[in-house]
Amino acid sequence: MPATDAAAKGVKLERYASGGAMLLRRVASGKIVSASSHLLFRATVLATLALVFLFTFHYPSLLSRSLSLSGGGAGSEGSGMMHASHRSLLMSSSSSASATYGGAAWEKEVRRSAKPRKDGGITVLVTGAAGFVGTHCSLALRARGDGVLGLDNFNSYYDPELKRARQRLLADRGVLVLDADINDGLLLEKLFDLVAFTHVLHLAAQAGVRYAMEAPQTYVASNVAGLVSVFEVAAKHADPQPAIVWASSSSVYGLNTDAPFSEEHRTDRPASLYAATKKAGEAIAHTYNHIYGLSITGLRFFTVYGPWGRPDMAYFFFTRSIIAGEPITMFRAADGADARRDFTYIDDVVKGCLGALDTAGKSTGSKSGKKSGPAPLRVYNLGNTSPVPVTRMVTILEKLLGKKANKRIVTMPSNGDVPFTHANVSHAAHDFGYRPTTSLDAGLRHFVDWFVNYYKLDIKIAKGVRADKPSSKKKKTVATSASS
Repeated sequence: MPATDAAAKGVKLERYASGGAMLLRRVASGKIVSASSHLLFRATVLATLALVFLFTFHYPSLLSRSLSLSGGGAGSEGSGMMHASHRSLLMSSSSSASATYGGAAWEKEVRRSAKPRKDGGITVLVTGAAGFVGTHCSLALRARGDGVLGLDNFNSYYDPELKRARQRLLADRGVLVLDADINDGLLLEKLFDLVAFTHVLHLAAQAGVRYAMEAPQTYVASNVAGLVSVFEVAAKHADPQPAIVWASSSSVYGLNTDAPFSEEHRTDRPASLYAATKKAGEAIAHTYNHIYGLSITGLRFFTVYGPWGRPDMAYFFFTRSIIAGEPITMFRAADGADARRDFTYIDDVVKGCLGALDTAGKSTGSKSGKKSGPAPLRVYNLGNTSPVPVTRMVTILEKLLGKKANKRIVTMPSNGDVPFTHANVSHAAHDFGYRPTTSLDAGLRHFVDWFVNYYKLDIKIAKGVRADKPSSKKKKTVATSASS
């Protein structure tokens, strides 16, 4: 064969070392003809690597733009964001020591985790798998015999060790959670090359209404760019295209004043940047469904709580503060009415997520750009349908812990929080049988039991107690508004 034929040109993936991590990169193969060309090529590569090294370590703040996602409800901040893109191809702590990204052992682990354990089982890529909702959904999918592969970037929006504990829990059940970032398109493409995922459960996001005022770029990078990254690979690289179920938010109802909140209500008045990014996500979903034929289902969660929950949520840090004897701050609306939330227990939300996955129609597009027809585009509320005053939630915690809270009541600030949420779930009930069944009393008992066991606290949980029911007297209520 002539030398020129032997130097077949193409694009491939190659592993290389950077900062102690094994990474993947695209490289073009080709034969360099002369010795001088060899030298020039090597000098250019060395100079480029030197510049990359200097840029990486002298300008780390710019790298935070490529961050994102812990999931379902978790986000990024501080130093946890700085190396998100670089650690996306690091070895997963839950995999074997030899399972580095791109290697044969790693590929074997990925395929093993994603393989269904039952005939007819689905194969699901779960983003934000070490997050609150992501962990519970991954466990439920694995328990019924589905194949599950998880991604999470383990950022520091809240305690990364809690996320690592969830990762260990999933590893014990046979679910691999890769330490990776969804904005890493090359990695996502590699995973879809290895596994023909039937579904993507996209729960990775930057959560939290108030933090959006401090780090707005984080929300755009996670909730908008991250969503686009997933849609791009699913639409243009996956073969066949998967059906996608993703976490929107009840916060999209914004300044809506109709109750209970229905999917038909307007969502064009977000009250926070977090809500705006989720609303943007719903618009982006419409675009990818229309152009590329992706089957997409958005789920609007209402104040999810329960074991393995998020430390930034009120029920979690109220529990911690009551035990420690520290004051808790509770909000009231400007007119003096108590803030109310449609608290939804995690098990009920998981049933809704799995119901949405099971009823998601197939995508109709292909990586070639052709689509056979319109694909399903759906959105559903997943709530409890029973708004409860936050004061009652605190009363339940007091009874369970056997300790009074040191309450500080203040007027709700204008930072994106809303005084009232209330879900209408009739569409989810009709389409996949969604019916929440867990009362706030029962759900908080499960959470407190977990909290005491997880943190190894010497506290005896009160048994057989129930918080007093709200007074039958007619109380002043807040005009219904957006969700959080």
